[in-house]
Amino acid sequence: MEKLFISSSPHLRSGTGVRSIMLDVIIALTPALIASVILFGPRALLVTAVSVAAAVLAEYLSRKIMKRPNSIGDLSAVVTGMLLAFNLPVSIPLWIAALGSAIAIVVVKQFFGGIGQNFVNPALAGRIILMVSFPAHMTKWTMPLTGSFGGVDAVTTATPLGILSEGGEQTMPPLLDMFFGVRGGCLGETCAVALLLGGVYLVARKVINPIIPICYVGTAALLSLAFGLDPLVQILSGGLLLGAIFMATDYATSPLTNWGKVIFGIGCGVLTMIIRQFGSLPEGVSFSIVLMNILVPYIDRLTRPVPFGEEGARQ
Repeated sequence: MEKLFISSSPHLRSGTGVRSIMLDVIIALTPALIASVILFGPRALLVTAVSVAAAVLAEYLSRKIMKRPNSIGDLSAVVTGMLLAFNLPVSIPLWIAALGSAIAIVVVKQFFGGIGQNFVNPALAGRIILMVSFPAHMTKWTMPLTGSFGGVDAVTTATPLGILSEGGEQTMPPLLDMFFGVRGGCLGETCAVALLLGGVYLVARKVINPIIPICYVGTAALLSLAFGLDPLVQILSGGLLLGAIFMATDYATSPLTNWGKVIFGIGCGVLTMIIRQFGSLPEGVSFSIVLMNILVPYIDRLTRPVPFGEEGARQ
C-alpha cells in the first residue's frame, strides 16, 4: 500500500529560483549602467563596483558571523549594491557608497533574517540613511558629459526637480535630453529609455508584474495635472522610473495580490507627488516606497482573497 505524504504549499514547482530572478534583474539594470558610464564617465562604473563589492562582502561576513549558510551565490547582494549605486550621485566618496551598501545588507536585510525577511527595500533604506547622514555629499549633482544640457567637463549642477523647486522653469533641460538622461541626478536614474528597456525585459521575462509601475507612474501623472504641473517633466525627473520599475516591485516588500499591487502603486504615486509638491525636499520616491513597504502587511490582509467555500461574516 502506497503512502500519501502531505506537505505545506506551494505544491507547484518551478525551475525559476532566486538566482535566476536576480540575474534577470542584473541584465535589466545593465542598460542603465551603460548609460550612466556614457553620461557621467568611468567613475559611474567605479561607484557601482565599490557598492556591489561592499554589499557582497557585507553579506558574506554577516552570514558567517551569524553562522548562517552562505547566500552570496543567489546574487541578491549584487542587485542591492547596484540599486544603491544607482541612487547615488556620481561624485559620492567611495567610502560612503561602501558604507551605504554595508548598512543596506547588514542592518536592513540580514538583521531581519536575510532575503525575503526584510520589511523595507534595503537599497532605499540605505540611501535614506546616507541622505540623512551625509546630505552635502548626497545632493552634489554633476552635469552629464554630453548633450545640449551638458559640457565636456564634470560641472556641478542641479537636478530638474531642484530647478523647479527654485522656480527656474526657464532653465529646465529639454524633454528629449531628459528622456535620454542628459540631466543632473543620481547615476542610474537619469536615462529614462534605459530604464524602460529594463522594465520591458523584466515584464517579458515575467519577473515583475506591470501593475505596480503602471499604477505608480499613472497616479503621479494624474496628480501632476491636478497640481498644474507637466506630467512628462515629473515622470522624467528624479528617480520615479527607477523606483517604480526596480524597487517598488521588490517581491519581499510589495503586496501579493493584484488588488494589493494596485493600492500599493497608487499609494506610492500619491506620496511621491505630495512630498514633491509640499515637502521640504524636491524628491519623494525613496520615502514614498519605504512608507508603503511598511503598510504592505495591512494591504495584504485587506486584499486577501476569501478561501473557496468559506462563508462570509454573519451580520
